[in-house]
Amino acid sequence: MPPTTYDGLLVDLRDGALWLTLDQPETFNALTGEMVIGLVEELREAVSRDEVRVVVVTGTGAAFSAGADLSGDAPQEKYDSRAVDAANALIRAVTDCDKPVVCGLNGVAAGVGMSAALACDLIVARASAAMTLGFTKIGLMPDGGATATVAAAIGRTRAMRLALLSDLITAQEAYDAGLVSHVFADDDYEEGLAKIVRRLASGPPLAQAATKKAVNAATLDRLPDAFQRERAGQSVLLRSADAAEGMKAFNEKRRARFSGC
Repeated sequence: MPPTTYDGLLVDLRDGALWLTLDQPETFNALTGEMVIGLVEELREAVSRDEVRVVVVTGTGAAFSAGADLSGDAPQEKYDSRAVDAANALIRAVTDCDKPVVCGLNGVAAGVGMSAALACDLIVARASAAMTLGFTKIGLMPDGGATATVAAAIGRTRAMRLALLSDLITAQEAYDAGLVSHVFADDDYEEGLAKIVRRLASGPPLAQAATKKAVNAATLDRLPDAFQRERAGQSVLLRSADAAEGMKAFNEKRRARFSGC
């Protein structure tokens, strides 16, 4: 089957592995509406495709994904409750897919890009990669289910550190904390990722599906509630002067001056 392309997303099926590659390196793979739609459609369709045994979500260039697309003069008009709904749909598509979903963390994952990575079943990282929630830097709260997935992985205290301070953590720090499943030296990353993908593609699909369902039920049972809380909280914050200032400062590459309004 020839590769399928969306605007900013490359889709390719090879040896039982469906590769979904974010391919807008000039914007650090900031997620556009079409990219999210493509990811959701492909993940949902993978459930009924017997030839797909594993799904890999990765990126090209220096970043896995910089998160929401905040470019332009009025990013607040693009990043609204509909964007939160789209992010939630993406996370649901990852967690609901009965095939293993692997994040190939090729570079920095920020904002909802980190949320998407954390929804995956395994995160295989390049040693030079890094992660940051980053939401509070632009006057917002984490979304994409991150308030549930981060806490489920590393506990409340460390989740608060990442959520409130928006610390940038290295791939090794993420591995030590329990956020990342594998870290490979940059030169070994591609082969390390490929080896894990081959193992999953040749594994028992029924057992893998049952395992994923059981582990997610035990650890992510509060994810639907997190989606509702995040949408409600983000909808209020998106109308704030602080969010407008945060997004403007982000585009102007300066520190935001928050007023609490």
